[in-house]
Amino acid sequence: MDWKRIIIALDDSARAFNAVEYVGRLLGNREDVVLCLLHIYPEPPPDYYRSGGTLDAYKKVQEEQAQKLFDRAETILVRYGVTAANLTSRCLMADQKSISAAILDMQVREHYGTIVVGKRGIPKAEEFLFGSISNALVHTGKDIAVWVIG
Repeated sequence: MDWKRIIIALDDSARAFNAVEYVGRLLGNREDVVLCLLHIYPEPPPDYYRSGGTLDAYKKVQEEQAQKLFDRAETILVRYGVTAANLTSRCLMADQKSISAAILDMQVREHYGTIVVGKRGIPKAEEFLFGSISNALVHTGKDIAVWVIG
């Protein structure tokens, strides 16, 4: 895997955008780096369908929200010298898997060598009970670098 093919996993947290800033400062003017902004969203809750919602409508809302995240991240990265040619974005549903498993699936499928995530500011007790995405990526990713940015 080539470490210069980098996924930046995004959500709407401040720490995710700290990670975007970090990558921008560190790699912004490098033309040999390829960045993919990735937002993975969960499947709709079961009651979503009972209330008349459709999967297409759910996906549309999620993609619109993700586009706002991508626009914000792209603005930051361009400010540091990242070019449009070196930047893509993807919005995917975690189809019957965890968010971390969905990130790793894309990483393997598309041959990315590095995943960058913001460290979630959750209490230790909650992390112990439910885990964290960054923790899962660090412990289950194989032959890749995982950068966890606080």
